[in-house]
Amino acid sequence: MIRFDDPIYFWLLLLVPLFALLRLIGYRKRIQKLKKFGDPQILKQQMAGVSKYRPSVKFWLLQSALILLIVMLARPQMGTKISSEKRNGIETIIALDISNSMMAEDVVPSRLAKSKLLIENLVDNFTNDKIGLVVFAGDAFVQLPITSDYVSAKMFLQNTDPSLIATQGTDIARAISLSEKSFTQQSNIGRAIVLITDGEDQEGGALEAAEDARKKGINVFILGVGDTKGAPIPFGNGEYLKDNSGQTVMTALNENMCQEVAKAGHGTYIHVNNTNDAQKRLNNELTKLQKGETNSLIYSEYNEQFQAFAILALLILIIEACLLESKNPLFKGIRFFQKKRFNGQ
Repeated sequence: MIRFDDPIYFWLLLLVPLFALLRLIGYRKRIQKLKKFGDPQILKQQMAGVSKYRPSVKFWLLQSALILLIVMLARPQMGTKISSEKRNGIETIIALDISNSMMAEDVVPSRLAKSKLLIENLVDNFTNDKIGLVVFAGDAFVQLPITSDYVSAKMFLQNTDPSLIATQGTDIARAISLSEKSFTQQSNIGRAIVLITDGEDQEGGALEAAEDARKKGINVFILGVGDTKGAPIPFGNGEYLKDNSGQTVMTALNENMCQEVAKAGHGTYIHVNNTNDAQKRLNNELTKLQKGETNSLIYSEYNEQFQAFAILALLILIIEACLLESKNPLFKGIRFFQKKRFNGQ
């Protein structure tokens, strides 16, 4: 499998037809210049040592080596085996607040960036567990269905930003309800909703949603991101969000609301700041949950195949370097594919 997810590989591949076009233009200009010196047939006899085909062969060898090098950089991989395994672990749904207020920088580098880093570290600590990702603001949707594929979890996480949801606001109740429906139907397994937000709930119903999850055996953990003193919301161009009166909007962590939701959901409230304390506390809390046997589809890891392309590219470059543009004097008298002429025939 060869993936060209990064646009740079597409642009690199465009170099191949570009070089071919430049060579064609250069070849035509060379022919035109030679015609100015005299008759082409006479010039051909005077340049007996010049090969007509060797320069083209050398050029296309270099083109082939370039293609192989680009493919090598794209990291070709093989391996599509899918197996089913039984694992002992828990199921966790991450509900991530991606409202504009999460762009505040009272937590370095920002509330959202800090939250994504925390989730990445959480995934790194998982072994036999399943994880899903729900994103929310004024609305909520499943960004990643529950899975044991941690690589995909990180990939989907990196593509998460406020532009995914047009409806701004913070609807925590909707996020909890959607997360609650995102678990598998397996029994006797610990389930947790880890909701990461700054707590600026503008819709209500969060306590009721957390209580409903608790009744179904789901623990709701709240990670409050930000400072209770408040911070402005940057636009990325040095400007900050302002209200209708022209005043800079300040967004502050609502710790009281976060604590109440965590209590209603029989979970724990954890404050996320510029330290790693929140990460350690969350890991400790999740290890307390009951681990149950889960069925997981395991995609075998892809084996890197770039080495083969690198060797082929190297061999082609060696052949190109050994191939001279002019005819080899040692084989000057040899004529391949030419009929012999005998006297009288």
